[in-house]
Amino acid sequence: MRKPQRVAAEGLPARVTVYEVGPRDGLQNEKAIVDVGTKAEFVHRLADAGLTTIETTSFVHPKWVPQLADAAELLEKIDLPEGIRAPVLVPNERGLDRALTAGVREIAIFASATETFAAKNLNSTLDGQFAMFEPVVRRAVDAGLAVRGYVSMCYGDPWEGDVPVDQVVGVGARLVELGCHELSLGDTIGVATPGHVTTLLDAFGATGVGVEKLAVHFHDTYGQALSNTLTALRSGVTTVDSSAGGLGGCPYAESATGNLATEDLVWQLDGLGIETGVDLPKLVATSVWMAERLGRPPVSRVVQALAG
Repeated sequence: MRKPQRVAAEGLPARVTVYEVGPRDGLQNEKAIVDVGTKAEFVHRLADAGLTTIETTSFVHPKWVPQLADAAELLEKIDLPEGIRAPVLVPNERGLDRALTAGVREIAIFASATETFAAKNLNSTLDGQFAMFEPVVRRAVDAGLAVRGYVSMCYGDPWEGDVPVDQVVGVGARLVELGCHELSLGDTIGVATPGHVTTLLDAFGATGVGVEKLAVHFHDTYGQALSNTLTALRSGVTTVDSSAGGLGGCPYAESATGNLATEDLVWQLDGLGIETGVDLPKLVATSVWMAERLGRPPVSRVVQALAG
């Protein structure tokens, strides 16, 4: 299988953590229910391909995301080697209770940078969402869990349009104050461009939230995900969210198309001489396997090129 020629560039990290979201964010928008055995095998295949952080599922109410109704059963079927992180998303204290019962050691919460999305996704307000998050984060940290904070609509909102940078930073900084160890800055509808990415990352730094606490989560709606990722790496980011095969979107934002494909990300990082620990041929085979079960070809351009 072809590999990119490795030509290192200055000003980039030596290693990047690929935060795989395919099993959760990638599958949550699928209309046809994927059986729990297939989901478990998907997670195991991703781990075998060298991914060390795999967001597996969410303890959200089945009414809102039926695809993830089997969260507890899935976690019982997953047996990952030591050292592989398997965080889950929790929406509230009830979700945290279920996660603790399941023995989860790392969780994520999902915040909004805009009023409208907070209302549509969280049934809350921009300020009110923190009252919901505070007990979740406090209890999780007290139980020894690591807590990641997602911030959605960081670069644009389909209802509100442009989102002020200081508004995004304000939401993220409050999540850090609550106890989140990492923030994932989401380009939920894929409208970010490189200058905007730099400006937002710099703004976080100016408020005391260092780049070591920041991850990036780009969607490829306008074909900008890889260029935005490279920009973030040049700013010092070392954790990048992606989804195997390019699976996923956002069920509450109709204009959101797929996540940055993990294979496309790894191809770029390999070409830059940046270590990830990911075996690209195994990852491509995994996405082809999953695409066959979903009944459609993978979105990833690298998978199409290497498996075509």
